[in-house]
Amino acid sequence: MAKKVGTEVSFAVADAVKLADVDVIAAYPITPQTHIVEKLSEYVADGELDAEYICVESEHSAMSACCGSSATGARTFTATAGQGLELMHEVLTIPASSRLPMVAAICNRALSGPLSVWGDHSDLMGVRDTGWIQIIAENGQDVHDLTIAAFKISEHKDVMFPVMVHMDGFHLTHVIEPIVIMDQEDVDKFLPPFEYNNKLDPASPVSQGTYAPPHIYPEIKKAQDVALVNSKETIKAIWKEYGDLFGRYYNPIETYKTDDAETILVTMGSFSETASLAIDKLREQGKKVGLLRVRLWRPFPFAELRDAAKSAKTMIVLDRALSFGGPAGPLCSEIRSAFYQEKNRPQIISFISGLGGRDIDPEDFEAMIARGEDIAKNGSDSEYEILGVRE
Repeated sequence: MAKKVGTEVSFAVADAVKLADVDVIAAYPITPQTHIVEKLSEYVADGELDAEYICVESEHSAMSACCGSSATGARTFTATAGQGLELMHEVLTIPASSRLPMVAAICNRALSGPLSVWGDHSDLMGVRDTGWIQIIAENGQDVHDLTIAAFKISEHKDVMFPVMVHMDGFHLTHVIEPIVIMDQEDVDKFLPPFEYNNKLDPASPVSQGTYAPPHIYPEIKKAQDVALVNSKETIKAIWKEYGDLFGRYYNPIETYKTDDAETILVTMGSFSETASLAIDKLREQGKKVGLLRVRLWRPFPFAELRDAAKSAKTMIVLDRALSFGGPAGPLCSEIRSAFYQEKNRPQIISFISGLGGRDIDPEDFEAMIARGEDIAKNGSDSEYEILGVRE
């Protein structure tokens, strides 16, 4: 039976990968991801997981190995963070365009320079256009559940895309939480064996990664985008199946006290739980505020977002990454585009905070909401504001 244990969130990822019965793990250790692959290497070395663990010399090689293993029909996993994800970047577009299923745990970390091992969403935003499905975890239980579900999503015949499960570096990865670790028998019922119908096989040769001249390249990329957008309905169905089986439901957009909210705070990741404390306090004061959390980053859930925020007059969006030279944070820009053609669209205010792992406490969220409401009423000379920055 499933059991609740106190465990480090990184280990909960490793346990999920073990329960998924992966065939190949190719990864290079990098802070704050290291504990995941260390634990998996122990499972393989001790015979608890029958898998090939490939000790590569870099993240570039890790993703290259993952492409090869997935193409042969092996259930494949990797993990990385920050600069490692950047080194992997060159190869990331290949499994997405080649429709190679695999799962990557991304322990989000600020990008250099200056050097930082602490968590923000700079690396997450840096890979948003590589064609992967991207899912955002809020706590350790999310991480465990979403990793298991990610394998089924990635390998589903109507999806066949690689999936990233994002978790905040240190704020999640190195925290010990009470987490329900799933039972092997239950996971086996939920997650079928991987059957890849287009796998590389000497007995039945196929071509992958071939050359595409200009007269066909745009059509291929259009088809890829349509398939990625269409994967959202399968993602929702698999999350519902997971919830029906195990009692924990996930949705592309998740809300907290938004039914009558005139001001909605928008967040992604582990700081969402902290933000909910600010919402509770402001609600006690009679203010109509709510919280909206983005769970699915790619494909972006435009319709679900608009439906969840239909009562809002003001949306205050927290980004934990800068879009240098841009008009707002990356998440805020996406949300503005979602409401562009709406007749009664809310005012959408952009805030940046939490860069390089700086904490955001409930009082900071209260201040963000107050400042955002003031900007909505009186305007601002800035396209966005960085909360608490010393100027």
